[in-house]
Amino acid sequence: MNDSNSCDSTLLLLRGFDIFQHITEEEYVELALVHNYVEAASGEYIYFPHQNRNKLYFAKDGFIKLGYIDESGNEVIKEIIQKGEVFGQLTLEKNNDQDEFAQAYKSDVSLCAFTMEDFVRILQRKPEMAIAFSFHLGNKLRKVENRLLNILNKDVKSRLAQLLLQLAKDKNAVVNNTAVIDKFLTHDDIAKLIGSSRQTVTTTLNQFEKENIISISKKEILINDLSGLKKIGEG
Repeated sequence: MNDSNSCDSTLLLLRGFDIFQHITEEEYVELALVHNYVEAASGEYIYFPHQNRNKLYFAKDGFIKLGYIDESGNEVIKEIIQKGEVFGQLTLEKNNDQDEFAQAYKSDVSLCAFTMEDFVRILQRKPEMAIAFSFHLGNKLRKVENRLLNILNKDVKSRLAQLLLQLAKDKNAVVNNTAVIDKFLTHDDIAKLIGSSRQTVTTTLNQFEKENIISISKKEILINDLSGLKKIGEG
């Protein structure tokens, strides 16, 4: 492949992310974007605790599980990263020693990775990208904050409803009063995300299905009554 075709293909991949969608081919060359495309097989770790320093990752394909091991040796899931999302050294602070791990979840994943130095240099040259990144980061932090508040202040039924609503929103899956969500999370994963037990999650999902709020198949969850689920989430 010649240099021109290589530039076109990598630029096309970058434009899959909102932050990079306005980069022209000339700017791509001018900025000398230095990045690495990383691929990881399902179950493979992208980085371990205290290993991810000075790198920012953009998820191109697949799901990535972020978590840590608590004092009792149990795995705690912080977040499931999906296509188009950002993770890693989000604060742009050099040598920030994080205790989380990142693992390819359910399937193979591909990522675009930048060092902090290169990414900060891009933001300095492209203020509109800095603004887009700040909005993206703000939305991400609000999601995490809302989930923590839900765990502290709401019962399991409400927390589960809020998680389903957030998944539907993330995928832009809402149509009128319904939504379809890919069934990529196990009941155990859902329990870890909302601070519950697998058995309680299974019982609550069955209750939602019995009330015709949702329908569950092998591959997806259909939200039949979005407004009803919202009422539960607000409870």
